[in-house]
Amino acid sequence: MIRKLLLLVIVAALGGAAGFWFLSAPSRVDPARLAAAAPGDAGRGERVFWAGGCASCHAAPGASGDARLVLAGGHELVTPFGTFVTPNISPSAKGIGSWSFEDLANAMLAGVSPDGRHYYPAFPYTSYARMQVQDIADLYAYLKTLPPSDNVAADHRLRFPYSVRRGLGLWKRLYLSSDPVLTVAGASDAIKRGQYLVEGPGHCGECHTPRNAIGGVDKSRWLAGAKAPEGKGVVPNITGGEGGIGSWSEKDIAYALESGFTPDFDSLGGSMTDVVLNMAHLEPADRAAIAAYLKAIPAHPRGFAAP
Repeated sequence: MIRKLLLLVIVAALGGAAGFWFLSAPSRVDPARLAAAAPGDAGRGERVFWAGGCASCHAAPGASGDARLVLAGGHELVTPFGTFVTPNISPSAKGIGSWSFEDLANAMLAGVSPDGRHYYPAFPYTSYARMQVQDIADLYAYLKTLPPSDNVAADHRLRFPYSVRRGLGLWKRLYLSSDPVLTVAGASDAIKRGQYLVEGPGHCGECHTPRNAIGGVDKSRWLAGAKAPEGKGVVPNITGGEGGIGSWSEKDIAYALESGFTPDFDSLGGSMTDVVLNMAHLEPADRAAIAAYLKAIPAHPRGFAAP
């Protein structure tokens, strides 16, 4: 009897392990979808680069001016799960110089590395998954024009079980989707463009939306503000709800994104300082579109306890 029970336990364990391995396997983007993209245009790719905030994480810590275009990596993100270190994504052998467009697309849309490993969602592919393939082709063309760096970033320093990368396959089944976060009834072209920029390349929800215990974004409180991802401070509510930006006009929002100044003569601080550096490079119409979308979304009470 004991031998039979032991055999059943072994079979169940093997079945569970096989199921975990199958369900957690990395999944790549359909090659036919990528093949439909036209050759990338570096000029358009520069706009995608700034909208996506690539320099904010991948430029060397403290870089300014043209040095922000040297994507050497090394920025440390200290989170409750451990410390993530951003990689070199410059066009060098130590960065992504050997990557194909398909490699970049799979990284951004599916969170999968060229050698078939899951990326941690500190790299915001859960937002980039909503991007148009052509935008990624254009971004790829632009990244190839940037200065190379031979910096080798340090490894992540994560606590168990977060160090088990394979488990991200199950996490992705819960939180990785290319579907829009919201349905905005009667959306104008400007609102649609703003929605794409905010929910996709701009990845605003990654910081401005509360998360659960395993790092999943709570879309029911979209952009309501949250504890800072790195554990210190808070990220503000950018809906029209309590503690939010309900009193701001679309022009106020667009101007703040360009200049860093708020309607009450304050300035945007913290990580938003770097975001403004990126947003200032966008076309005025794109900043206006972001503002139109933010004014059109549902208002929520702030998603963190008041200090």
